[in-house]
Amino acid sequence: QVTSFQGVAVRSLCTSSPHEHPEHGRLVYKGSLAKAVLGVRFFSYSTSIFNLFMMPYIMLKTGIGFESLFIQAAFYGLMGFFTFVTPVTLHVLTKGYVIRLYYKDEMDTYTAITYNAILAEKATVFHQKDVKIPDITKMFTTFYAKTKSMLVNPTLFPNPQDYNHLMGYDKSFYFNLEKEKEADERK
Repeated sequence: QVTSFQGVAVRSLCTSSPHEHPEHGRLVYKGSLAKAVLGVRFFSYSTSIFNLFMMPYIMLKTGIGFESLFIQAAFYGLMGFFTFVTPVTLHVLTKGYVIRLYYKDEMDTYTAITYNAILAEKATVFHQKDVKIPDITKMFTTFYAKTKSMLVNPTLFPNPQDYNHLMGYDKSFYFNLEKEKEADERK
């Protein structure tokens, strides 16, 4: 919690337990861009729907016509791009953005809340052992939960231990040279 006191930002640490959800568990993460992601996607969808309904009307009423078939194809292609490709691209880029992340301690499971294609909240339940960290850093992926890519901001976890447990950084590191040699020999 951040409050302002005479122009100086003061951060206070609260000792009370975080928000509990009866079904999902304890809230460990809340994405700061949830409203922005929802707003941008809603705006994109609404302009695409508006474009679908208004374009035929505008074409008929204004008498806009192109004599060249190539120019007509280019015009309709451009309109189709902005009508269909932009919302699909936004969905693909933001579908893994985690709005909220809950943790159920007794079962060691996480529930990630994301937006689906129709802008409804979707819950994905996974175990910590299902978390895979990509070998190469990807732009819109922090980790994979089973096969679904998820994006979180590590600095938004109120308790850093929650992020460490999610990513498996709290486990002891064990390196087995025998298995590595066997794997190299098989290659």
